[in-house]
Amino acid sequence: MIAVDRWTGEEALLLRSVMRASVREFAGRLGISPRTVSNWQRNKTSICRPQMAQILDTALLQCTPAEQEAFSLRLAALRGTSAPLTAESAALPAPCTVVSHKFLPVYLGECSAPLYAAGSPGEPGPGGLERRVLPADHHSAQSSTVHMYACGVAVVHLEEHHRLETLTELALWRYRTYLKEPGWVGEWMAHLLARHGDDKDHPAQSLVPQYVLSAYELRTHSWSSAGLDTALQLLATPSVLVNRQNPADVVPLGPGVEEIKFRDGWAHPEAVTFDGGVSRGVVGWSGVAYHPQSDERALTMSQIVALELDVQALWALSSHVLHVVEDGQDPVMPRAYGWRFLRSAYFRLTTARPTETAQHRVMREAILATSELPDRLRAAQDALRDSNP
Repeated sequence: MIAVDRWTGEEALLLRSVMRASVREFAGRLGISPRTVSNWQRNKTSICRPQMAQILDTALLQCTPAEQEAFSLRLAALRGTSAPLTAESAALPAPCTVVSHKFLPVYLGECSAPLYAAGSPGEPGPGGLERRVLPADHHSAQSSTVHMYACGVAVVHLEEHHRLETLTELALWRYRTYLKEPGWVGEWMAHLLARHGDDKDHPAQSLVPQYVLSAYELRTHSWSSAGLDTALQLLATPSVLVNRQNPADVVPLGPGVEEIKFRDGWAHPEAVTFDGGVSRGVVGWSGVAYHPQSDERALTMSQIVALELDVQALWALSSHVLHVVEDGQDPVMPRAYGWRFLRSAYFRLTTARPTETAQHRVMREAILATSELPDRLRAAQDALRDSNP
């Protein structure tokens, strides 16, 4: 195991990553304040004091052999050095089966009313938002649906299944289809509005989503512990496998890149891991990767999808409010969906429920932290309160 001669915030966060602990859990295991962990996230180059370094040394020694090995590999990669390879750590790219979930949110405002009225009632998600569901007709997805929210947002959900030889294949597919999906969503939303009696002309380009977010469920694979961790990291942050300088022609970075990532036990420094002992997950800015185990205590992918639907709907709503402010105008929303609505959604998403399992809480906190939605909701809430007290 590589010795840590000088602990900084970056090494401390690396330890939290391999322990797959939330901020609160990590702080609890170390016997420190969660605020200290948050300070490390804000200032990764800060040098830990000797007493804190001893605490981190002890925590590393108490880790499982697999966690210590993963820490050694990732620390070596961080420092640009090499760590000795074992049979466990020498993972390689391998075939796998992945289910892709794409979320494409678009703010429609008042014109969403006929679509919301036409939809079938859906179960409220963790944000407690009222929504209805309409079918979609995507050319390649196994399942395609439009989730209409009463607050004026639509979130298109596409589920697609893939059998892959390498994760680079999925990364290429992801970025190439990202160029096409927003245009398709705009055309489909225009089709739905015309079909359900909206007498206004809505050009497809005015209904295009701002972005696409992905969540991946890794179903079948042959990796053991270290290889599985690397695979989930690459699924959550596929940009490290491809060259995106020309968005119209995304290509692999080069031969052997994926092999090197597996060899070094690569992990994105800003990705957040979550698990419950029987399942593993990784959350990054651009997506979620999850490998559920067959266990009654495990999270289901449907729980992650339900959370992401609400998160993406609220992101689109808050983005609309903030863009109006940036344009020098006062945001105006129906009274039912003003700042009090955003405040209610914020507390629902950020407050633990008595029936919530520990791994569900860790997953929820990881997704909210990497999406930065709480900060965006507070900013939009303040803007609406100032305009409509």
